[in-house]
Formats: sequence, C-alpha cells, structure tokens
Amino acid sequence: MSTTHFLDVDAFTPTELLDVLDRAAELKATDPDGQLTNRTLAMLFEKESTRTRISFETGMTQLGGHAIFLSPDDTQLGRGEPLSDTARTLSRYVDAIMVRVFDHADAVEMAEHANVPVINGLTDDAHPCQTVADLLTIREAFESFDVQAAWVGDGNNVARSFVVGCAMVGIDLTIATPAGYGVGEDVLDRAAEFDGTVEVTTDPSAAVDGADVVYTDVWVSMGQEDEREAKLQAFDGYQLNESLLDGQAVLHCLPAHRGEEITDSVLESDRALVWDQAENRLHAQNALLTTLIE
Repeated sequence: MSTTHFLDVDAFTPTELLDVLDRAAELKATDPDGQLTNRTLAMLFEKESTRTRISFETGMTQLGGHAIFLSPDDTQLGRGEPLSDTARTLSRYVDAIMVRVFDHADAVEMAEHANVPVINGLTDDAHPCQTVADLLTIREAFESFDVQAAWVGDGNNVARSFVVGCAMVGIDLTIATPAGYGVGEDVLDRAAEFDGTVEVTTDPSAAVDGADVVYTDVWVSMGQEDEREAKLQAFDGYQLNESLLDGQAVLHCLPAHRGEEITDSVLESDRALVWDQAENRLHAQNALLTTLIE
C-alpha cells in the first residue's frame, strides 16, 4: 500500500481501493477467522455510534483479534493530555487506531504521531469507511460500477467522501444540494483527478433523473442541532419520497430521520439497499483492517 493510514478514501490509489473492495467481497463470502490473531485495535470515540463501534468490534473478533473502546473520559485526553502523546503511547500497545472525532485535524494529528495505522471512523470532514461500504453495496447490487448515481441533500462528511470514492471507481455522480450546502470546491477538485464525472445542481429532480441509485443522509448532523430550523427550511423539496423517485435504488448511511430526508415508505421499500449497506460496513472494514495491519 502507498499509505499506512486511512483518513480519507483517496489515501488509496484507485487500484488499491479496488483491491480493498475485492478483499471485502472475499471476506464476506468466507470465514475470516484468524487473520488478525492477537492483534489489537484501539477505538477512540468522541461521537456517539452504533454501526461504527459494533462493526469494528465484531470485525476484530471475527478476525481473531481484539478491540478496545475508548472515550475521552476513559483516557487521559479527558484531562488534557495532547493527542500527540496519546498517539505515541497507543502505538506501543496496539496494532491500529480507529478514531471517530469531530475535528478532522485531530485525526490528522493522530496519524502524524502514531507508528501504527490510523483509520478515520468519521470526522466532520470525511467518512471514508462508509464510502468503502457504499461502493461495495453498489457493486453487489449492479454487478459493476457502470451506474449513474445521485446525491440529494446536505454536502456533509458522508457526501464528501462518497463524491471522491465514486470518481475513483468511475461512477458518474450528480450532486443536488441547496445553495450554500455543497460539498466544497476542494472535494470537487480532488474528484476531478479521477475518471468519474461529477455534476452539481440545486435541483433534486434533475439529479435523480436517469440515476440508477440515489443516496441521502440526515440534514442535521451531530453537533449541528442549533442549525436545525434553518436547515429544515433550506432542504425543503430535497426529501427522498415517492414523488421525487421513480424506482431508483436508494442508499442511506443511517441513522435516518424518518419523515425528514427520507420517508418511511421509501426506506422500507424493496428499492432500499440500506440494510445491505449497513452490513457491508463490517466487511469493508475487515478488508481495511487486514490490508493496513501487517
């Protein structure tokens, strides 16, 4: 691999990303027991989690290793120890560190000082583990990446990683966000380095027209509760519902705010791939762990 850390999806080359996806499919189809026997993953959480924590802990168990959950209150970080000191100390004990933190700069700082792989389990800027699971789900459902995808909603951390991941594997993507809520020019510039095309619009109907799969996420992410009313107004018309969709497959990284960004009827329909998508967090991360931990 060209990197020992996985802070965003383009930490890998497109070929390396495809190799990880192939490994994820293999691990999903076989018994992964013993591949990381006696290896330990430290998991540092600032943000609440269901899928990230359970999938990483279960994955390390399946692979024969061990995962340790750490909140700031469980470590000296809660008493002011620098991230750099924590990173160097953990590196003497464990084989990899997964971080789920607010500030992306904190994940970068961990990686700068750790001597073991650091995996981004989510920051405010990126959610690369989710993107690997998303791409695995799309390839399973369509048997290739020859699909047209759409993102409808907030240009948040999930969207930012998904845009780059799609471009890396050659998926053409249209992003529909309200003005002022896009993924950012930095993300579009990174995506432009790869094969997939990215189009940007403020019209959800235009984005989903001709799409094979449509992706959304919550409009109000963790830590943005004070923006709730403004966002609900800004995102009026961006809900994935029966009126907007016309049989496209649907992705959502969960948890969903049912009745806001997506309706119950869509989320519970046969077109929803969200449960396969949630399961694939486990297999995608198993592939990342076995790739990064030597």
